[in-house]
Amino acid sequence: MKIAIVGATGYGGAELIRLLNHHPEVEVVSLHSSSQQGTPFTDSYSHLQHIVDHSLEDIEPAKMAENVDLVFLATPSGISSKLTPQLASEGLKVIDLSGDLRLKNTDDYEKWYKKSAAPEDIILKSAYGLAEWFKEEVKQANIIANAGCYPTATLLGIAPLVQNNLIEENSIIVDAKSAVSGAGRSPSPVTHFTEMNDNFKIYKVNQHQHIPEIEQVLNGWNSEIKPISFSTHLVPMSRGIMATIYASAKTATTTVDLINLYKEIYADCPFVRVRPQGHFPSTKEVYGSNYCDIGIAYDERTNRIMIVSVIDNLVKGAAGQAIQNLNIMLGIDERTGLNFVPVYP
Repeated sequence: MKIAIVGATGYGGAELIRLLNHHPEVEVVSLHSSSQQGTPFTDSYSHLQHIVDHSLEDIEPAKMAENVDLVFLATPSGISSKLTPQLASEGLKVIDLSGDLRLKNTDDYEKWYKKSAAPEDIILKSAYGLAEWFKEEVKQANIIANAGCYPTATLLGIAPLVQNNLIEENSIIVDAKSAVSGAGRSPSPVTHFTEMNDNFKIYKVNQHQHIPEIEQVLNGWNSEIKPISFSTHLVPMSRGIMATIYASAKTATTTVDLINLYKEIYADCPFVRVRPQGHFPSTKEVYGSNYCDIGIAYDERTNRIMIVSVIDNLVKGAAGQAIQNLNIMLGIDERTGLNFVPVYP
């Protein structure tokens, strides 16, 4: 399959190039930018000079359709909502890494993202790309709305509890932390070195755009789920997300029973690893990989279940999951091009 990447100069685009270099079934044909066309891609990422000799091209859907089969959109929100209809009309498959196609309710999108929504018919055609839980939808779709980074860690962590009706519907609390690369490559006062180094910040309190995405999926699994409490923090590191999730159990349980449940549910999911009792993952243990590692504990004293879920925000939270979805679309082993171990230390 011949591939184009729009937004190639962002972290997600560069990560797609790095990972696709190991993929035996695809060829990256063109790289596109709205602001740097005509310049060599390696002006932005010299570490990829041995595998990339492309110059950045303008974004012309009709021209792209002459040369490629599928387009990855690694763009900021508000861009793919306009580009996807043009690409789809040219017969191109699309995997969108932004949030533009994830929310089925266009009013929700405009409320949380403060931008105009994509056409409703495009949104309805889009499959939600949380690979472990929406595989059948992804197989049949030509447009994929890649799941967000925070939602991936959160939903993989809590899905077995919601699917099996094990928790009180009004009790979900998510305390999430992200590396600074999650804010993108463009610098800002929030991500400036002197602002972020030796610092730890909460941000977008009760306003994070991933809240409705998480709630949309949870309500699809159980319509009784109430709004969640979801807090996000920036940590002074390059990669990684940790979501610590709390929920009250409907009936008393044990940590061992919960671990066994998770292992059974994720037995056929090669990128979800469930830790043994008393072991909890750290972000470094999934660094540079497509794994989601999960640790579980039940507190008899409070009757609360705690889930610790970690991912690399640029891989399982973005480019790696997009390639996993590509593999599912192609009907090949979902591990293709992704079956490598984390970088440690």
